[in-house]
Amino acid sequence: MIPAHDTAYLVGLVENLRRLPHETEWVEFKENNADPRMIGEDIAALANGAVLHSREKAYMLWGIADGTHAVVGTDFVPGTAKGSGNELLENWLLKMLRPQVNFCFQQADVGGNQVIILEIDPAVQAPIAFDGERFIRVGSATRKLKDLPEKEHALWRILGRIGFEDGVAAEHLSDDEVLDKLNYTAYFALLERPIPESVSTILYELEQDQLIAPCLAGGWNITNLGAILFAKRIGDFRRLERKSIRVIQYQGTGRTEAVGERQASWGYATGFANLLKYINGRISREALGQGLRRTLPMVPEVAVRELVANALIHQDFSVTGAGPMVEIFDARIEITNPGKPLVDTQRFLGNPPISRNEKLAALMRRIGICEERGSGIEKAVLAVEEEVLPAPLFESYEGFTRATLFAHKDLSEMDRAERVRACYLHACLRYRVQQPMDNASIRERFGLSDDHNDRASRLLREAVDDGVIIVRDPDAGTRSWTYLPFWAA
Repeated sequence: MIPAHDTAYLVGLVENLRRLPHETEWVEFKENNADPRMIGEDIAALANGAVLHSREKAYMLWGIADGTHAVVGTDFVPGTAKGSGNELLENWLLKMLRPQVNFCFQQADVGGNQVIILEIDPAVQAPIAFDGERFIRVGSATRKLKDLPEKEHALWRILGRIGFEDGVAAEHLSDDEVLDKLNYTAYFALLERPIPESVSTILYELEQDQLIAPCLAGGWNITNLGAILFAKRIGDFRRLERKSIRVIQYQGTGRTEAVGERQASWGYATGFANLLKYINGRISREALGQGLRRTLPMVPEVAVRELVANALIHQDFSVTGAGPMVEIFDARIEITNPGKPLVDTQRFLGNPPISRNEKLAALMRRIGICEERGSGIEKAVLAVEEEVLPAPLFESYEGFTRATLFAHKDLSEMDRAERVRACYLHACLRYRVQQPMDNASIRERFGLSDDHNDRASRLLREAVDDGVIIVRDPDAGTRSWTYLPFWAA
């Protein structure tokens, strides 16, 4: 929902909109026209027009003269206005607009005259339709979108590029309020740049990276990108509270007994190092070797780092009520993020990833939190192989994506699915670096000695039979066979 604004915000907004030379595709002025069908068509048109003009909101104002933009006041009362039949206007509009779009009627006294401001969110996934018809503004006229194919094509192209990062997390903030809510010192430190001496230069730099943007009502808006990465207190941004990452530790192998829980209260970039420190502290185990006690992690720390960063970057922020989660058990760690992956889980290694959140990913790469495109998963799987651990498990189900890392397990304790998965990911790794996967490499992967050729051959045969790897050249002698992942045929 669009939050209600205070009087100062609304008056400032009206004054700024009045300065426009004429109505636009995202702003319309009226005096008293309250025809419900006209309002519905205009909401759809303005929401679509805001997308074409890269506007964070669209507006319809009552009480403003169309030609002069003078404040004349209005008799329109949206709270008692009716739609079709005897249904209240707002409820009727919500039913008639598809996909649903957020809008909010608000009232302000401007120079002793009542002005009604209808604030409308832009379209997100598809053009907005009213009563089954899509509309767009052309100058001050509302037209059917289907009659303007060039605008329709342009609208669909832009909608395909709009991401979560472009949304507004907080609006109409002063310079000091921006600096209070965003950890700008961490921003400059992570980019290895000195903090500018003037506030105006700090704000300019934040604006250049799209962490903040000018607010039409005056001051600044903090974008979702700025808040999710650099919030000092994620709780300051109501829409993002559920997107903070949770870490839960359990006793044993199930979820019946939690022994520790922590929910991050800061932005992803601001607190990433402390998050990893906390997780690694929970997965460390004491081991006795040569008379000395050493603290060893259950799984490689580099694998944890890459998979946690991957979960943050590739999550689907449109999934409400859920955020990234790390769950620690006695012999495994599960890293879950909202959203089904855009790449099949079997192709996580070997296929360039597609991110829903390109701006988030790009900035996290710049500040060193994640690796270059695609190499994070590769580093995690390679670290697991070097420690001769069970292969990671990547799953997608019920709108979530999960990566699981496992503690040490002897080959004799692994089931067929675990053995085959390890062979498949090993084949993907070898293919990535253009090296053959063969009997020798699989012995190294499972920590087998050179006299275990037959056992390695059985492992390879299982993976071939299950269809995850193929023989590169079946006509060659079996002793010289090398293998490829199934998709490399």
